[in-house]
Amino acid sequence: MAKVNINPHERVDDLHRNGYLLIQDPSKFCFGIDAVLLASFAVAKQGERVMDMCTGTGVIPILMEAKTEGKSFTGIEIQPESVEMAQRSVLLNDLQDKITICQGDIKELDKYFGLGSFDVVTCNPPYMQSGGGMVNEYTAKAVARHEILCTLEDVVTSADKMLRVGGRLYMVHRPTRLPEIFSSAVNHHLEPKRMRLVHTYINKEPTLVLIEFIKGGRPMLKVEPPIIIYNADGEYTSEIKDIYYN
Repeated sequence: MAKVNINPHERVDDLHRNGYLLIQDPSKFCFGIDAVLLASFAVAKQGERVMDMCTGTGVIPILMEAKTEGKSFTGIEIQPESVEMAQRSVLLNDLQDKITICQGDIKELDKYFGLGSFDVVTCNPPYMQSGGGMVNEYTAKAVARHEILCTLEDVVTSADKMLRVGGRLYMVHRPTRLPEIFSSAVNHHLEPKRMRLVHTYINKEPTLVLIEFIKGGRPMLKVEPPIIIYNADGEYTSEIKDIYYN
Protein backbone atom coordinates (compact mmCIF):
# COMPACT_ATOMS: atom_id res chain seq x y z
CA MET A 1 0.00 0.00 0.00
CA ALA A 2 1.24 3.44 -0.91
CA LYS A 3 1.38 6.08 1.78
CA VAL A 4 -1.22 8.81 1.23
CA ASN A 5 -2.60 11.59 3.37
CA ILE A 6 -5.71 10.80 5.43
CA ASN A 7 -7.43 13.89 6.81
CA PRO A 8 -8.65 13.92 10.44
CA HIS A 9 -12.33 14.03 9.37
CA GLU A 10 -11.96 11.01 7.07
CA ARG A 11 -12.10 7.30 7.71
CA VAL A 12 -10.59 4.34 5.86
CA ASP A 13 -12.92 1.40 5.19
CA ASP A 14 -11.94 -2.18 4.40
CA LEU A 15 -13.57 -3.34 1.13
CA HIS A 16 -12.89 -7.03 1.98
CA ARG A 17 -11.35 -7.71 -1.43
CA ASN A 18 -7.62 -8.01 -2.10
CA GLY A 19 -7.00 -5.96 1.04
CA TYR A 20 -8.31 -2.86 -0.72
CA LEU A 21 -9.25 0.20 1.31
CA LEU A 22 -11.46 3.21 0.58
CA ILE A 23 -11.17 6.73 1.97
CA GLN A 24 -14.51 8.30 2.92
CA ASP A 25 -15.82 11.37 4.70
CA PRO A 26 -18.72 10.40 7.02
CA SER A 27 -20.01 13.97 6.99
CA LYS A 28 -20.59 13.69 3.24
CA PHE A 29 -21.93 10.74 1.24
CA CYS A 30 -20.60 7.23 1.96
CA PHE A 31 -21.26 4.26 -0.32
CA GLY A 32 -24.07 1.85 0.49
CA ILE A 33 -25.06 -1.69 -0.32
CA ASP A 34 -26.39 -0.60 -3.72
CA ALA A 35 -22.83 0.14 -4.92
CA VAL A 36 -21.60 -3.22 -3.62
CA LEU A 37 -24.45 -5.06 -5.34
CA LEU A 38 -23.84 -3.24 -8.63
CA ALA A 39 -20.12 -4.07 -8.56
CA SER A 40 -21.04 -7.73 -8.02
CA PHE A 41 -23.77 -7.76 -10.71
CA ALA A 42 -21.68 -6.07 -13.41
CA VAL A 43 -19.44 -8.14 -15.69
CA ALA A 44 -16.14 -6.98 -17.18
CA LYS A 45 -14.39 -9.56 -19.34
CA GLN A 46 -10.70 -9.90 -20.01
CA GLY A 47 -9.36 -6.88 -21.86
CA GLU A 48 -12.52 -4.79 -21.57
CA ARG A 49 -12.54 -1.07 -20.84
CA VAL A 50 -14.95 0.05 -18.12
CA MET A 51 -16.36 3.49 -17.32
CA ASP A 52 -18.15 4.18 -14.03
CA MET A 53 -20.34 7.29 -14.24
CA CYS A 54 -21.23 9.18 -11.04
CA THR A 55 -18.38 7.29 -9.39
CA GLY A 56 -18.41 9.21 -6.09
CA THR A 57 -15.38 8.12 -4.08
CA GLY A 58 -14.54 5.36 -6.57
CA VAL A 59 -15.84 2.30 -4.77
CA ILE A 60 -17.26 0.60 -7.88
CA PRO A 61 -14.09 0.79 -10.03
CA ILE A 62 -11.99 -0.45 -7.10
CA LEU A 63 -14.33 -3.36 -6.35
CA MET A 64 -14.61 -4.27 -10.03
CA GLU A 65 -10.84 -4.22 -10.47
CA ALA A 66 -10.67 -6.77 -7.66
CA LYS A 67 -13.39 -9.10 -8.96
CA THR A 68 -13.22 -8.90 -12.76
CA GLU A 69 -10.67 -9.25 -15.56
CA GLY A 70 -11.34 -5.81 -17.02
CA LYS A 71 -8.31 -4.11 -18.58
CA SER A 72 -8.90 -0.56 -17.37
CA PHE A 73 -11.41 1.37 -15.25
CA THR A 74 -12.29 5.05 -15.57
CA GLY A 75 -14.40 6.78 -12.92
CA ILE A 76 -16.19 10.05 -13.74
CA GLU A 77 -17.41 12.32 -10.94
CA ILE A 78 -18.54 15.96 -11.01
CA GLN A 79 -17.85 16.85 -7.35
CA PRO A 80 -14.18 17.81 -6.85
CA GLU A 81 -13.99 16.73 -3.20
CA SER A 82 -15.16 13.23 -4.07
CA VAL A 83 -12.77 13.07 -7.03
CA GLU A 84 -9.83 13.98 -4.80
CA MET A 85 -10.76 11.31 -2.24
CA ALA A 86 -11.20 8.69 -4.97
CA GLN A 87 -7.83 9.53 -6.46
CA ARG A 88 -6.17 9.09 -3.07
CA SER A 89 -7.91 5.72 -2.63
CA VAL A 90 -6.55 4.60 -6.01
CA LEU A 91 -3.04 5.56 -4.88
CA LEU A 92 -3.57 3.97 -1.46
CA ASN A 93 -4.26 0.64 -3.20
CA ASP A 94 -1.50 1.07 -5.83
CA LEU A 95 -4.07 0.84 -8.61
CA GLN A 96 -3.04 3.89 -10.63
CA ASP A 97 -2.03 1.67 -13.56
CA LYS A 98 -5.54 0.22 -13.77
CA ILE A 99 -7.92 2.92 -12.47
CA THR A 100 -8.22 6.57 -13.50
CA ILE A 101 -10.55 8.99 -11.71
CA CYS A 102 -11.56 12.12 -13.65
CA GLN A 103 -13.57 15.16 -12.69
CA GLY A 104 -16.26 15.91 -15.24
CA ASP A 105 -19.91 16.19 -16.14
CA ILE A 106 -21.33 13.01 -17.67
CA LYS A 107 -23.35 15.19 -20.05
CA GLU A 108 -20.07 16.33 -21.66
CA LEU A 109 -18.16 13.04 -21.90
CA ASP A 110 -17.97 13.18 -25.69
CA LYS A 111 -15.67 16.21 -25.31
CA TYR A 112 -13.05 14.02 -23.65
CA PHE A 113 -13.65 10.47 -24.91
CA GLY A 114 -14.36 9.15 -28.37
CA LEU A 115 -17.79 7.74 -29.13
CA GLY A 116 -17.92 4.01 -28.45
CA SER A 117 -14.69 4.05 -26.42
CA PHE A 118 -15.88 1.63 -23.73
CA ASP A 119 -17.04 -1.97 -23.56
CA VAL A 120 -18.83 -1.55 -20.21
CA VAL A 121 -20.49 1.38 -18.45
CA THR A 122 -21.68 1.16 -14.84
CA CYS A 123 -23.75 3.71 -12.96
CA ASN A 124 -25.27 4.11 -9.51
CA PRO A 125 -27.15 7.34 -10.29
CA PRO A 126 -29.26 9.64 -8.13
CA TYR A 127 -32.60 7.91 -7.58
CA MET A 128 -34.89 10.80 -6.71
CA GLN A 129 -36.28 13.18 -9.31
CA SER A 130 -35.54 16.84 -8.65
CA GLY A 131 -39.16 17.48 -7.66
CA GLY A 132 -39.26 14.49 -5.30
CA GLY A 133 -38.61 16.19 -1.97
CA MET A 134 -37.14 19.37 -0.55
CA VAL A 135 -33.53 20.00 -1.52
CA ASN A 136 -32.18 23.28 -0.16
CA GLU A 137 -28.50 23.04 -1.03
CA TYR A 138 -26.10 21.26 -3.33
CA THR A 139 -24.50 19.14 -0.61
CA ALA A 140 -22.68 15.93 -1.49
CA LYS A 141 -25.57 13.91 -0.09
CA ALA A 142 -28.19 15.90 -2.01
CA VAL A 143 -26.30 15.56 -5.30
CA ALA A 144 -25.87 11.81 -4.76
CA ARG A 145 -29.55 11.23 -3.97
CA HIS A 146 -31.43 13.75 -6.13
CA GLU A 147 -31.35 14.45 -9.87
CA ILE A 148 -29.80 17.88 -9.35
CA LEU A 149 -26.76 17.67 -11.64
CA CYS A 150 -27.78 14.72 -13.80
CA THR A 151 -31.01 12.91 -14.64
CA LEU A 152 -31.84 9.36 -15.65
CA GLU A 153 -32.07 10.58 -19.25
CA ASP A 154 -28.57 12.08 -18.97
CA VAL A 155 -27.19 8.75 -17.73
CA VAL A 156 -28.77 6.75 -20.54
CA THR A 157 -27.82 9.27 -23.23
CA SER A 158 -24.19 9.34 -22.07
CA ALA A 159 -23.98 5.54 -21.81
CA ASP A 160 -25.24 5.25 -25.39
CA LYS A 161 -22.49 7.60 -26.55
CA MET A 162 -19.68 5.93 -24.62
CA LEU A 163 -20.51 2.28 -25.38
CA ARG A 164 -19.48 0.41 -28.48
CA VAL A 165 -22.18 -1.57 -30.27
CA GLY A 166 -22.62 -4.74 -28.25
CA GLY A 167 -21.29 -3.03 -25.12
CA ARG A 168 -23.11 -3.29 -21.80
CA LEU A 169 -24.60 -0.83 -19.34
CA TYR A 170 -25.09 -1.94 -15.74
CA MET A 171 -27.33 0.18 -13.52
CA VAL A 172 -28.86 0.06 -10.05
CA HIS A 173 -32.01 2.07 -9.45
CA ARG A 174 -35.45 2.08 -7.84
CA PRO A 175 -38.09 -0.39 -9.13
CA THR A 176 -40.71 2.38 -9.05
CA ARG A 177 -38.94 3.99 -12.02
CA LEU A 178 -38.69 0.85 -14.17
CA PRO A 179 -41.15 2.04 -16.86
CA GLU A 180 -39.15 5.25 -17.33
CA ILE A 181 -35.84 3.37 -17.24
CA PHE A 182 -36.89 0.88 -19.92
CA SER A 183 -38.47 3.54 -22.15
CA SER A 184 -35.42 5.81 -22.02
CA ALA A 185 -32.97 2.95 -22.54
CA VAL A 186 -34.74 1.50 -25.58
CA ASN A 187 -34.97 4.98 -27.12
CA HIS A 188 -31.17 5.13 -26.86
CA HIS A 189 -30.47 1.71 -28.41
CA LEU A 190 -29.94 0.03 -25.03
CA GLU A 191 -31.95 -3.17 -24.73
CA PRO A 192 -32.64 -4.53 -21.20
CA LYS A 193 -31.34 -8.09 -21.11
CA ARG A 194 -30.97 -9.14 -17.46
CA MET A 195 -32.62 -7.95 -14.25
CA ARG A 196 -32.59 -8.76 -10.52
CA LEU A 197 -34.85 -7.23 -7.91
CA VAL A 198 -33.43 -6.60 -4.44
CA HIS A 199 -35.59 -7.05 -1.30
CA THR A 200 -34.58 -6.12 2.23
CA TYR A 201 -36.63 -9.11 3.51
CA ILE A 202 -38.25 -11.92 1.55
CA ASN A 203 -41.77 -10.75 2.43
CA LYS A 204 -41.13 -7.07 1.60
CA GLU A 205 -41.46 -5.19 -1.67
CA PRO A 206 -38.23 -4.72 -3.63
CA THR A 207 -36.27 -1.55 -2.90
CA LEU A 208 -33.63 -1.79 -5.64
CA VAL A 209 -33.31 -3.21 -9.13
CA LEU A 210 -30.14 -4.25 -10.97
CA ILE A 211 -30.31 -4.17 -14.77
CA GLU A 212 -27.96 -5.12 -17.60
CA PHE A 213 -28.51 -3.47 -21.00
CA ILE A 214 -26.82 -4.31 -24.29
CA LYS A 215 -26.30 -1.60 -26.90
CA GLY A 216 -27.97 -2.77 -30.09
CA GLY A 217 -29.22 -5.96 -28.43
CA ARG A 218 -32.35 -7.85 -29.44
CA PRO A 219 -35.45 -7.70 -27.23
CA MET A 220 -35.45 -10.44 -24.57
CA LEU A 221 -35.30 -9.84 -20.83
CA LYS A 222 -34.16 -12.50 -18.37
CA VAL A 223 -35.47 -11.92 -14.84
CA GLU A 224 -33.12 -13.64 -12.42
CA PRO A 225 -33.99 -14.79 -8.88
CA PRO A 226 -34.26 -11.90 -6.43
CA ILE A 227 -31.59 -10.89 -3.97
CA ILE A 228 -32.71 -10.95 -0.32
CA ILE A 229 -30.55 -8.82 1.97
CA TYR A 230 -31.64 -9.97 5.45
CA ASN A 231 -32.84 -13.20 6.99
CA ALA A 232 -35.81 -13.09 9.35
CA ASP A 233 -33.41 -12.67 12.30
CA GLY A 234 -31.95 -9.49 10.78
CA GLU A 235 -28.65 -11.09 9.79
CA TYR A 236 -27.27 -10.86 6.27
CA THR A 237 -28.28 -13.75 4.01
CA SER A 238 -25.57 -16.11 2.81
CA GLU A 239 -25.64 -14.50 -0.65
CA ILE A 240 -25.03 -11.02 0.77
CA LYS A 241 -22.20 -12.31 2.97
CA ASP A 242 -20.67 -13.92 -0.10
CA ILE A 243 -20.97 -10.68 -2.10
CA TYR A 244 -19.35 -8.65 0.68
CA TYR A 245 -16.68 -10.98 1.95
CA ASN A 246 -15.76 -13.60 -0.68
